[in-house]
Amino acid sequence: MSTESTQASLQLTIATRESRLALWQAEHVKALLEAQGHSVTLLGMTTQGDQILDRSLSKVGGKGLFVKELEVALEEGRADIAVHSLKDVPMDLPAGFELACVMEREDPRDAFVSPNYESLEAIPQGGVVGTSSLRRTVLLRAARPDLRIEPLRGNLDTRLRKLDEGQYDGIVLAAAGLKRLELEQRIRHVMEPQQMLPAAGQGALGIEIRSGRPELVAALQPLVHMPTWLRVSAERAVSRAMGGSCSMPLAAYATLQGDVLQIDAAWGDDQTEGAVSLVRATARATVTTLEQATALGEQVARELIAQGARPAQPASH
Repeated sequence: MSTESTQASLQLTIATRESRLALWQAEHVKALLEAQGHSVTLLGMTTQGDQILDRSLSKVGGKGLFVKELEVALEEGRADIAVHSLKDVPMDLPAGFELACVMEREDPRDAFVSPNYESLEAIPQGGVVGTSSLRRTVLLRAARPDLRIEPLRGNLDTRLRKLDEGQYDGIVLAAAGLKRLELEQRIRHVMEPQQMLPAAGQGALGIEIRSGRPELVAALQPLVHMPTWLRVSAERAVSRAMGGSCSMPLAAYATLQGDVLQIDAAWGDDQTEGAVSLVRATARATVTTLEQATALGEQVARELIAQGARPAQPASH
């Protein structure tokens, strides 16, 4: 008999942000854990990242702002696990916390959304495209230096409302979030990785716990999707080696064919005006462990730096 079916059922509390997408993700994990025989409740929280909407994340502390309050709930024992969009999770977790589970990835690609244009290419010269991501900004400027790239903050519904109000000709969002909230009909064009290389971890969910909770690691084991974990470990290793910030103009995306992992990465200078020239690197190797995946990502980061990509400076705070 498998260990999953013999282990004791647990009373679990999931810390989650209260955005519609975060709640969908938490409910999804709740249903999977309940199917394993556990009792699960949700603890909804508003994070600093949800409250600061007038400035870009890179200027106010990065995507870790979405994670901190949830970690406090774990530390104080008010919650057992926190469910995150993995691309929001800092590359290095604070001491005493660990990523206990990476789940199967949804579509990792970016999606172009527009009421008037079927693709990025169709937007007329000088059109306005919205995004809150430095990665998307440099990739968009490399593809279409003639466009105006304007900041776009807020949860998914807020971003779509701003688009519908006419503030932008088009916006770029993660396809995964639109699909999870059954908003797939809003997608005009799914952007292939060759055109818009995804962010590290995009489309994957990660579950964070306090270290030293082996019963939680065991309970989460049936939710682990090792092919996804291998891919995102390589991607996150590129980001970590480039300075560890989610808020940098960096893309990293891995694919897995059998045991062969390939990782592609791109870096652009977000300080330059006009057209952006991208630094690109790629590597592939046979990978069967998270350590091997991490090493491959580090190799790609070294290649980027050798070609002129600049690692982020450590934050002063």
